[in-house]
Amino acid sequence: MRIGIDVGGTFTDVVLVDEKEGRFYYTKTPTTHHDLAEGVLKGLSEILDISKKSIKDVDYLIHGTTIGTNAIVEGKGAKVGLITTLGFEDVLEIRRVARPKEAAFDFGADNPPPLVPRYLRKGIKERINSKGEVVVPLDEESVIDVINFFKKEKVKAIVVSLLFSFLNPVHEKRVLEISKKILPDIEVSLSSDVCPEFREYERTCTTVMNGYLGPVIKEYMDNLVHRLNEKYGGVRLHIMQSSGGSMTVDVAKRYASQLINSGPAGGAIATAFISRITGNEMAIGADMGGTTFDISIIDKNMPKTTTWGGVTNYPIKLPMVDLKTIGAGGGSIAWVDEGGVLNVGPISAGSSPGPACYGWGGDRPTVSDANLVLGRLNPNYFLGGKLPLYPEKAKKAIKEHVASKMGLSVEDAALGIIRIVNANMVKGISGNSVEKGYDLREFSLVTMGGAAALHAAELAKELNISKVIVPPMCGNFSAVGLVVADIQHNYVRTLMKKDYEVKPAELYEIFKNLEANGINQLKEEGVEKENIITEWSADLRYEGQSWELNSPVSRTDSFDKKDFQKILDDFHHLHYRVYSYSEPKETVEFVNIRVKVIGKNPTLTLPKIENLENKPAEGIKEIRNLYFGEGRWLSVPIYDREKLKPGNIINGPSIIEESISTTYIPPQFSGIIDEFSNIIITFEDK
Repeated sequence: MRIGIDVGGTFTDVVLVDEKEGRFYYTKTPTTHHDLAEGVLKGLSEILDISKKSIKDVDYLIHGTTIGTNAIVEGKGAKVGLITTLGFEDVLEIRRVARPKEAAFDFGADNPPPLVPRYLRKGIKERINSKGEVVVPLDEESVIDVINFFKKEKVKAIVVSLLFSFLNPVHEKRVLEISKKILPDIEVSLSSDVCPEFREYERTCTTVMNGYLGPVIKEYMDNLVHRLNEKYGGVRLHIMQSSGGSMTVDVAKRYASQLINSGPAGGAIATAFISRITGNEMAIGADMGGTTFDISIIDKNMPKTTTWGGVTNYPIKLPMVDLKTIGAGGGSIAWVDEGGVLNVGPISAGSSPGPACYGWGGDRPTVSDANLVLGRLNPNYFLGGKLPLYPEKAKKAIKEHVASKMGLSVEDAALGIIRIVNANMVKGISGNSVEKGYDLREFSLVTMGGAAALHAAELAKELNISKVIVPPMCGNFSAVGLVVADIQHNYVRTLMKKDYEVKPAELYEIFKNLEANGINQLKEEGVEKENIITEWSADLRYEGQSWELNSPVSRTDSFDKKDFQKILDDFHHLHYRVYSYSEPKETVEFVNIRVKVIGKNPTLTLPKIENLENKPAEGIKEIRNLYFGEGRWLSVPIYDREKLKPGNIINGPSIIEESISTTYIPPQFSGIIDEFSNIIITFEDK
């Protein structure tokens, strides 16, 4: 039995899965921004009451959080001191000697300030060369001077990023020892541990991010674990990492940079989960909550990953699910600019004060207010009736801030808000898929979050996506991704050799050493040997290229010349598939060697209902008027999702309501309930 808890910007989603019963339980509670742990504890208490389970029945909790992302966006990370090789103190400032893309059109645009100000970036006397050889021994007195300066400045974290430490970490490790003697309570992040790869700026920036977030993550985790233990006794807690796997709390506190996009990564895993169940190899995950819209790509049932992620303009050189996040949620605020143009987002009302219709004090019009005014939301059944909505407050906000400024009726202004936020989401999906070479006609659109199913059919039509899948528990489905996620750790070593310089035996030894580190880590976390699998890969490129491709490597018991040649051949095929050309006669450079170790959890699936009955749906709960523009109101059927059975067909326009989300089926669309209780929506071009 597992519980997944996903803390979002507006709501905290909780899912409990009981493998023996084959049942899922779920609930949703407002996120408590003043104390996130309070919302987690409240959600946990609710799910145990709903399922009538005891915490003793639960094997472990897995938690997805945006606390790291929020700390970066809001500039609320820790005060960090950075130690570099003397002369390299300004790597963070120099970056890649490039201005941001926006500067092509806006001369006032600039890169964000470094996370470590200049006076806290200090160089020490030492030098290791490009072969990993010590050419200037470490001057320990210079290290002591810097640490004492940091002590005087009361830094909360220390980051060490020395030149070529990814080849030889001896100096970084000694700096760690000295730091711990002077400042035993301060966390120290080493680049040779956090990101042992070449590329000085990205390695330094990633390690700085680890130090910047470390104290924030540690404070939150310690508080949460303390309060969990105080209320429930010993509780095993795992944390979702941005790569799509989970890790223990102790590992999470040490590698805080791996928690960026922790929550949204659960949505990508959930999309892959539902794509496998429904037999759709290619899928777009559309996770629309109260604050953001998260987009993920599922290619052949696997989430697309990258090692070039980041938040804002700070690069993070770690494996992570390839996600795109835009400010388009149910709480995104609509506003009219000086030119009289309607905009939606990126600012959100969040859970405090929330949309105007919540009655929590918000007075700005949001996407949720617009859906309520159009009749698409039921004011008496939001969150299953736990949260009553106030249509008059929504109308007042839209009239005051949008309709009166644009000379529109309240209903037409609301429809305009929906069209604008839809256009923003279409642009976001296109940028993360079509612009990367994908043909969306091959994809299904999988909805998650409380708001996604209200917009998904219209998005699919605009993008030529043939099918929309609305899974059960749609409003909490990213939390389902947490409970189906495996435990995962990633390891890397920079090799930087040309193919004729690499010996197969040497390459094999690197893979095996990295694999052994990972297996030992999983065993420490209680994973049995039979549940451990490993994946090998290498970052390869042609000589003269600046960027590499991550190419899978078949795991074998040894490498000979034939195995080595297969690695090269596989890279040539991959290069051709990505760039439409390859150069088999060119020299290939081995840049990084990577190993992923996975601790498999028991395979889950959604409950399956046999004996499909293709009968007309009998789940109509009411008839309600919906607004369709130009003064037209139409009476449409409102269905109770709990009463719909596999085989039932629902024609649009119609609404399907459940306690934590609402599905809108527009005209010319129809939905059918499949054997897993998914709503499959398709467009009927009449």
